[in-house]
Amino acid sequence: MGAVAGVPLGHLADRRGPRGTAIGLALATAVSVAAFLMVRSFLPFVLAACVYATAQCGLAAARQSLLAGLVTPDGRTGVLARLQAALNAGLALGAALGGVALHIGSAGSYRAALALDAAAFIGCALLLARLPAPPRAGRTEAPGAGEAVAAHPGGSVPGGAGPAVLRDGPYALVALLNMIMLLRMPLISLAIPLWIAGRTTAPGWTVSALLVLNTGAVMLFQVRAASAVRDLPSAVRTVRSGGFLMLASCAAFACTALDAPLWALFAVLLLAAGLQVWGEMRQSAGAWQISFELAPAGRQGQYQGLFGAGVPVARMLGPLVLTASILSWGVPGWLLIGALFLGAGLAMGPAVRWAERSRPAAPDPVPAGLMPSGPPSTGR
Repeated sequence: MGAVAGVPLGHLADRRGPRGTAIGLALATAVSVAAFLMVRSFLPFVLAACVYATAQCGLAAARQSLLAGLVTPDGRTGVLARLQAALNAGLALGAALGGVALHIGSAGSYRAALALDAAAFIGCALLLARLPAPPRAGRTEAPGAGEAVAAHPGGSVPGGAGPAVLRDGPYALVALLNMIMLLRMPLISLAIPLWIAGRTTAPGWTVSALLVLNTGAVMLFQVRAASAVRDLPSAVRTVRSGGFLMLASCAAFACTALDAPLWALFAVLLLAAGLQVWGEMRQSAGAWQISFELAPAGRQGQYQGLFGAGVPVARMLGPLVLTASILSWGVPGWLLIGALFLGAGLAMGPAVRWAERSRPAAPDPVPAGLMPSGPPSTGR
């Protein structure tokens, strides 16, 4: 549900303004989470879950569009790196609070956790309301859409053709390659824990240790990993290097199936997890820059909606793909997944150049002075 909602809700943000759209979707998320406190049957639960997924994907697109309107182009990746570091800190805090609720184990503790989550989204809406509304960017012609698109605000064409991003084949290819790289999300959260538990002699707490390593590394080093990304060429190089790192990580995880002393197994697992999070941070930083720079002025919402659709798709299909390959085929499955990461990283360069040739020539107008355009600080 969320995978198909990003583009139309991002299109709405382009037409009605990203700040107001983001506020509304944050409140819709809060309502959907609060609804879980009252549902007592399957159908209302499914409805609340669909509203939550839809609002979340739309909120991500509107938030990206808002950021594009308030931050200078060369500062966006640095800002997103800081947000990603803060997100991982929030995940750690949420996991700790969820652990407290599980430890108490009462219905009241679970309801309190849901109520706290709903209140957090209301707080998010209040914070968004304090931001300035970005100026409306001029419309430019979308690739292959003709002058009819440029004549209609919001990037749609008459006759119900829909948002212009749906006809932008080069950008869709870039989004598809990014979705393949996003298989790293279920890799760390599902495939690696199952692999460690079922195919290695490492104790169960190793899974938690590697997750803590991943979260902490992103909190501490994501900003630094993004500091070298300033334009499309540097973003492509960063994504490509992320593909090589993910291949190396998969090969290292494959080696853990071999009989080895426990200390050697820990060392290889640590190396594999370090390569994985390093590749994750570099791929994320490059992808952020690519997604913004290739989007035409005034259509960041719908373009970010399509690019962000890779997240729910990877979470939906990733467990099936990863478990079928890694857990069923073992070492060859690891190498296959690593080659998939590398192939997507290498293909990103030609795909970006194709999309760059097809995009409008006009730059994305952003007011100067709202955010510094210099390099982001590497401090926390």
